Amino acid sequence: MPILTAPEPYKGHLTLVEQDPRAAAAGGQSVLHATAVNYGPGKAGAFTLTVTLPEGVTAKGDFFPKACTVSTDGHTVNCPFKAGLPLHHNASAKVPLEIDPKAVAGTLTGQLSLSSPDDPDATGHTTSFPIQITG
Repeated sequence: MPILTAPEPYKGHLTLVEQDPRAAAAGGQSVLHATAVNYGPGKAGAFTLTVTLPEGVTAKGDFFPKACTVSTDGHTVNCPFKAGLPLHHNASAKVPLEIDPKAVAGTLTGQLSLSSPDDPDATGHTTSFPIQITG
């Protein structure tokens, strides 16, 4: 009779890598690539990347992965990823951004966060990113 063993627990530590979207004019578009890297020591468990956008910027268009969901006001995007990201690999979400035509030139700030029940070390799980609005 074969010996059954319990599956190996996920032991990855995920960290966000800042990916600034390119500058865009009022009424224009840009893309945010939100990226998480698994620094180990093992495979990462399931996780969600959450993008929070400031007033004047909304998420609209084709998201990657397709499982991303956007709030009704367009300011929050949640992108779930399945467990199993290998050590030293990364996973990215593509979030298309639309700039309000009335936006004033300057820098707006968005927030990026990561949550995973299998990664209790929250170091590197939150960061902000600039959104440059050109004149």
